[in-house]
Amino acid sequence: MSQEGADKPLAPNSPDWTFETAMKALEDTVRKLESGELSLTESIERYKQAMQLVQFCRQQLDRAEQEIERLLELEPEAAGGAASEWAKEEA
Repeated sequence: MSQEGADKPLAPNSPDWTFETAMKALEDTVRKLESGELSLTESIERYKQAMQLVQFCRQQLDRAEQEIERLLELEPEAAGGAASEWAKEEA
């Protein structure tokens, strides 16, 4: 008896999902797709789920970027000072 779909990842539509859980699910999905163990139908289903995970991760990254930009606008001197200190340490 096949266990196809027994470890099927869920779409990231739960409030419990984070960027990290989505990335882990995406990595697992890619690994499963690359294994060649899935039927064509299951591969297509997994591919659809992977695309949802990619979209979710992109949204999370976009939100994080917007938050960083907002923080930099609120505290440009503090952010600039931190960046300057970092640049000195790298030199």
